[in-house]
Amino acid sequence: MASRRELSDFLESVERRAFKQAVYAVRDDDAALDIVQDAMFKLAEKYADKPVAELPLLFQRILQNVIHDHFRRQKVRNLWTTLLSSLQPDDDDSGDRDPLDALEVEGDSRAGESAAHLVERDQILRIIDAEIQKLPPRQREAFVMRYWQEMDVAETAIAMGCSEGSVKTHCSRATHALAAALKARGITL
Repeated sequence: MASRRELSDFLESVERRAFKQAVYAVRDDDAALDIVQDAMFKLAEKYADKPVAELPLLFQRILQNVIHDHFRRQKVRNLWTTLLSSLQPDDDDSGDRDPLDALEVEGDSRAGESAAHLVERDQILRIIDAEIQKLPPRQREAFVMRYWQEMDVAETAIAMGCSEGSVKTHCSRATHALAAALKARGITL
């Protein structure tokens, strides 16, 4: 049984990676944050009595289920929004946007690196991020779990609810697609 401290330490250790995984899946920072919080609450509420060794796989499965639930709710919401929006008059108030709201604050310290190197690295990371987002959902899911979450094939298969062979296939296709996309853009890593 995991103690409160062990559960807290586990959740703290997976928070950033889970957020990035959710962002890749839903492509919306706010929704991704809600998804990660829901997954963490469900793990703490229903599985706090499990051993610490079982928490990573349980959390990944819960996270994937919450992501799937998000898409189900979004599909229903979009249907009703589309139906109801046809009854509303058109109001175009898109001029209310403030360009300063789009600025992000850089939180980490990179003082020792040159500006050119920072810009180049940020551009490459954005390109990689964009290419990961273009992957089909199951390939993206397998790729993120295997290479970002550093889960082994068996753990990924359990979390995704598929066979180990499927995980290997999804990962292989994802890495080949990413390599080809990056090569086409002239990026070699």
